[in-house]
Amino acid sequence: MPLTTRASLSGIAVLLMVVGGGKAPAQQSGMSFFVTSAGPGKGADLGGLAGADRQCQQLAQAAGAGSRSWHAYLSAQAADGQPAANARDRIGRGPWQNAKGVVIAKHLDELHGANNLSKQTALTEKGDIVNGRGDTPNKHDALTGTTPDGKAFPPGDDKTCKNWTSSTQGTAIVGHIDRQGLSDDAAARSWNSSHPSRGPDGGCSQADLRSTGGDGLFYCFAVN
Repeated sequence: MPLTTRASLSGIAVLLMVVGGGKAPAQQSGMSFFVTSAGPGKGADLGGLAGADRQCQQLAQAAGAGSRSWHAYLSAQAADGQPAANARDRIGRGPWQNAKGVVIAKHLDELHGANNLSKQTALTEKGDIVNGRGDTPNKHDALTGTTPDGKAFPPGDDKTCKNWTSSTQGTAIVGHIDRQGLSDDAAARSWNSSHPSRGPDGGCSQADLRSTGGDGLFYCFAVN
């Protein structure tokens, strides 16, 4: 083979390597929404909102999207002199897209209205589909602690497993990542406010969450 031909082929190969090698990181760097591929492993005890945000940031960093600031989509109820925190106020203004570049909502109103979230689009930071209803094991319950419009519940009845610090007693409101449930009503199809957790350990343990189709997963959004 002539030297010039070998040189041309070598140049093409290098170009393909550069283009191909840069493709995946570019997709991940554009990611601004994901479902956690794993929780901390302590049920609904996420270390409070700060601990949940830290989990989001660490998972995003591992996926090549750590240059953004990430927050968990979680509400906290007013307690012990601290004001409530609304999930919708913690996640920026959008738009948000998954690890494959698919836009799931352009702004807050769309996110809490006719969004593009489904089993196929609510992906993990790795770009994986989360097991849903009909899969084994089912992991479609996402911790949120929110009303359907993304706001905190009034103080009193626990809806956040003691503001994400309990792995025993309490209750956490969850949404369905795959938008499917035992029926076809609005609650079953809700991504963020479907039903409360429950179980023999008190409602907030890893085993409790798994017993109703969850695994301590939650949503993460880039705020910038």
